[in-house]
Amino acid sequence: MAITLTEKAARHVSRYMERRGKGIGLRFGVRTTGCSGMAYKLEYVDEVAPDDEVFESFGVKVFVDPKSLTYIDGTELDFAREGLNEGFKFHNPNVKDECGCGESFRI
Repeated sequence: MAITLTEKAARHVSRYMERRGKGIGLRFGVRTTGCSGMAYKLEYVDEVAPDDEVFESFGVKVFVDPKSLTYIDGTELDFAREGLNEGFKFHNPNVKDECGCGESFRI
């Protein structure tokens, strides 16, 4: 499987990296936290880590560490605006349960 971005998410990442003036892509992973046990983490990447898995969608590279890939393989990242709020939406086929606030999940 793979990690993918929707066209809308890829445009958002590309625009942000242009404004930032540097970067080679987006790092996507998980960390232990929250009500359900895990939360997503995103950050912009300036250097590739030696063990990164690299995926590409619409010209944007997504870097994932091997430990996180187990939990997020097959995930699609979308970017949505809802009213005054905007942010990434995660469509992860591995998720069994999410907390009420939507910040953490369980596999």
